[in-house]
Amino acid sequence: MRIIWDRLVRAFRNFNVENRAFRVLDRPKPTSAPRYPTARPAEPPEIQHEIQKKDNRLLALLKNVYVDSKDPPMEVKVEGEGLPCKEEEYRLTKLGRYSALDIHRVPKGKISTVELLTFLNNHRLHPETWTAEKIAEEYGLDLKDVTSLLKYLAVFNMEIPSSEDKKYIKST
Repeated sequence: MRIIWDRLVRAFRNFNVENRAFRVLDRPKPTSAPRYPTARPAEPPEIQHEIQKKDNRLLALLKNVYVDSKDPPMEVKVEGEGLPCKEEEYRLTKLGRYSALDIHRVPKGKISTVELLTFLNNHRLHPETWTAEKIAEEYGLDLKDVTSLLKYLAVFNMEIPSSEDKKYIKST
């Protein structure tokens, strides 16, 4: 039923399209607003005459001017030549479980998310062996950055409350 309705609507919509288009185009165009006089007075004709007149004295001075210029030799730019850029040093990462999906090279002074979670967990489990100094040396980080990470970033801890401490509402 929908298809029949669409065909019927399309037939009425396309009926006599050309005639309707010509009717719209034949309508009179709206007239533009009248031009109002400007506040600036027109230039006097003497100025226009002075502009158009040639001054022979100035033309003679212009003929005496001689300009001799030479272009500097063209310099060919070599690709790769330019400002020296600082090349970053990279280090290999400590590979995680998903070694095919992990990032393998990290710039020195930075750390991947997997390595961050690994050393946070190692520090939490064995704080005597995994000190901030050892982590900074192991991963090539600044000591102050590592101490800030250990101080302010915590690994997810799951705490399950014991049922003996609190009383719960029993369902009826």
